[in-house]
Amino acid sequence: MTGDADLSRIAELIGHRARSRMLMALIAGRELSASVLATEAGVKPSTASEHLHRLVEGGLLVVRSQGRYRHYGIADARVADLLERMVELSPAEPITSLRSSTRAAQLRRARTCYDHLAGRLGVGIMNSLIEHGHLVGGDGRHESAIAEHDRPAGPGRDLDYQLTDSGHEFIGGVGIRLAGGDRPLIRYCVDWTETRHHLAGQLGRGIRDRFLEAGWIRRHDVHRALVVTGEGARVLDREFDLVLQD
Repeated sequence: MTGDADLSRIAELIGHRARSRMLMALIAGRELSASVLATEAGVKPSTASEHLHRLVEGGLLVVRSQGRYRHYGIADARVADLLERMVELSPAEPITSLRSSTRAAQLRRARTCYDHLAGRLGVGIMNSLIEHGHLVGGDGRHESAIAEHDRPAGPGRDLDYQLTDSGHEFIGGVGIRLAGGDRPLIRYCVDWTETRHHLAGQLGRGIRDRFLEAGWIRRHDVHRALVVTGEGARVLDREFDLVLQD
């Protein structure tokens, strides 16, 4: 026999500022070392180790050992979805420096959402596929007044997007590979900065992987903002009719 879910245990883990900053650094789906996470959280390495131990014990993070090094990552997509929803509900941190202002702008422009692209980059790519008839089932907009289940910063449920024959041909021509398996081909999220849809699922993951492998985008050292390279900008313009504004 068990009682109701104890939300306080998860809330306590996420609610500590240092731990929340570590989780935000990892929400991009990458793995980071304890020393990097200590720097991101602004705490000593010994303190970071204690926080990371609690996050692993609480099921929010997993740890992978490689020799004497330990790398941490988000446990699974459910944790990433939870954090994305909390981002939408949480007040923005005040911009107190050029560094934080620059980071906020970078996140709005292009970032990862667990294992797919978000921000104006992710939204723009999905909108391009819709406008060219490669993706059908919706217009990419989030209408809060008529949404049944969809909420900002959460996975979408209301619409059923489908990749058309021209869409399959297009992604093959761009070199996007699909992972296969039981995961849905197409999912979408409601982007928390753009309040529109960006692609998830196999297709979203395939697009992200292709852009990274081809060098069209590159990661920042820690946070989940992405930089669109010069070649990436040319590919976006040529293949997706997309020009990202700063």
